[in-house]
Amino acid sequence: MLDMSKRNGGASLREGTAGALRAAAESEGIPGPATAERPARRTFTAEYKQSILREADVAAASGEGAVGGLLRREGLWSSHLASWRRLRARGELAGLKPKRRGPKPARKNLLADENEKLRRQIARLQAELDKAKVIIDVQKKLSLLLGISTPESPTEAS
Repeated sequence: MLDMSKRNGGASLREGTAGALRAAAESEGIPGPATAERPARRTFTAEYKQSILREADVAAASGEGAVGGLLRREGLWSSHLASWRRLRARGELAGLKPKRRGPKPARKNLLADENEKLRRQIARLQAELDKAKVIIDVQKKLSLLLGISTPESPTEAS
């Protein structure tokens, strides 16, 4: 077997077969197991949950196995029914609405927002002040070089 693979350019029979299968699967459009997409998460409206709860109550009163048939027909788990019943018993009709998944948005702190705005404004004004000081220094040096007399400002005189 080893000699045969060397004669065939180093490819073994197994690699050739696997490669042929892979090529056939790709040409037919069959996705590989690593690329299979996850199904979308199901969300249920409050109206749907309430209608299922009503049907489940009727099915439970009618006889044995009717609730299981309802769950199979709708593609639900018994845990769905149990949690929806618990929410209904607590009187949380809003709890039957689908909840937004993921991290909760951070609460806006109005003082922190205003503080950040004022810090940016101070930094901008400080930069403008520094530029103005440089311009004034250049003007003073230029007036000295040109021999132009400048009136003393009240801040410099004191």
